[in-house]
Amino acid sequence: MTNEAVKSEIEAGNAIVGIEFGSTRIKAVLINSKNEPVAQGSHTWENSLVDGIWTYSQDEIISGLQSAYADLKRDVKEKYSITLKKIRALGISAMMHGYLAFDKDNNLLVPFRTWRNTITGKASEQLSALFGYPIPERWSISHLYQAILNNESHVPNVAFFTTLAGFIHWKLTGQKVLGIGDASGMFPIDTATRNYNEKMIKQFDELVADKKFSWKLSDLLPKVLLAGEDAGTVTAEGAKLLDPAGDLEAGSRMAPPEGDAGTGMTATNSVAKRTGNVSAGTSVFAMVVLEKDLSKAYNGLIDLVTTPDGALVAMAHANNCMGEFDHWVALFDQLLTACGASVSKDKLYSTLLTSALNGEKDCGGLLPFNYLSGESITGLTEGRPLFVRTQHANFTLANFMRAQLFTTLGALRTGMDILFDKEQVKIDTLTGHGGFFKTAEVGLTVMSAALHTPVSALETAGEGGPWGMALLASFLVNGNGKSLSEWLEKEVFASSKKTTVAPKQDDIDGFNAFFARYTKGLAIEKAAITSIE
Repeated sequence: MTNEAVKSEIEAGNAIVGIEFGSTRIKAVLINSKNEPVAQGSHTWENSLVDGIWTYSQDEIISGLQSAYADLKRDVKEKYSITLKKIRALGISAMMHGYLAFDKDNNLLVPFRTWRNTITGKASEQLSALFGYPIPERWSISHLYQAILNNESHVPNVAFFTTLAGFIHWKLTGQKVLGIGDASGMFPIDTATRNYNEKMIKQFDELVADKKFSWKLSDLLPKVLLAGEDAGTVTAEGAKLLDPAGDLEAGSRMAPPEGDAGTGMTATNSVAKRTGNVSAGTSVFAMVVLEKDLSKAYNGLIDLVTTPDGALVAMAHANNCMGEFDHWVALFDQLLTACGASVSKDKLYSTLLTSALNGEKDCGGLLPFNYLSGESITGLTEGRPLFVRTQHANFTLANFMRAQLFTTLGALRTGMDILFDKEQVKIDTLTGHGGFFKTAEVGLTVMSAALHTPVSALETAGEGGPWGMALLASFLVNGNGKSLSEWLEKEVFASSKKTTVAPKQDDIDGFNAFFARYTKGLAIEKAAITSIE
């Protein structure tokens, strides 16, 4: 589509926008009528560890939203010489789970507790046993129940709690709703009713009955919506909040707010049964749309969530992925700067990533751990980034970078072994997206070796979650009665180019050797947590 055609669509008020709050960046994407990204904006941010809690302040959330949107407006202005004033449809997505609790006057009761916190172990364990269903530490209900176990003073005053995406959507529309995929990371979903599991809600209410709270759990949870259902419109106050400059008109239709898992599934055309995707960035998770229920619960190892239209999904999730890798890249950048050299960030990343392909298949005996935070799937409540080697290990740049990439997938592999080996889950396609796949050849080679299965990347692999959210907003206004999977297949991905890498046996063997070293070396990581403050 030509620039003039895109300009005409934007001026006619047909712009569709998706905004996603990631762990390190807030990204905004504007798509045209062909569902292609034609303008983008972003804002860089970082969580803070405050009093032992990983959090972002409410001011940071709002200012980050405004900054990302302003950057999108700037890009539209530069490319098309017009001011973005009217949006046909808009969607908000964000990292899932966590805990944002408000009182009856809409005051935030405690600082936002993000998915990254591993402070709800007791609650997770007790709820999983009560429900006979995996309730991970990062889920919203774990945070609420842990606050109850801790006798925190704010709990009797809770009138509503939600996720980050739900919070932003509420601020823009006044609607306390949530897409079913994001809702499935708050509390278990009954896929038959496509709503919260009523039996488990009653069990929870009975569990806390002795506390004599004035609320019932169903009073606190946001309403569940499916992809394509109406989730309200941007109010005048919401428009002013998003665009303080005052250019944006109220009235934009809003898609149900979703989590980054749901937008990842959408962006990779992985919402049909026997499809799967791997999202790799600050965290990493693999999701497979199931044909049937798992044979049992794997507490702390496998989550059960849903697609944006309510199908059951098994998820293996690791808190840590590329964060520590980014720190090493920054260190190399500092070295180059100290030597008077200047290399672009993209070239530096590409060079270091590509060097990993030249490393020994098992990384030459090197062993890093990328644990910036705790990792539930390997049983660690805190993290200590480490690098370990013997005196005889082959310490080269290629081996070092290969080991840094391999370790990003160590915890993920722990969970995926359950699905493939114990549950015999079958998949037709496994598609990767996120920063890990920016250099596609490297990302696909490493991921396919780690998961011993072919992995694909679409030409849109780098677009990720915000594009996925924009697609869900487009589905709201352009779905025309089709199912989400049918609409994606026919209207978005029909002519998409795909690159697939099948693992070579020596790469599989190399990762397996590294993984055995990684698993044994977890004792070192545990010792570091207890020994280093």
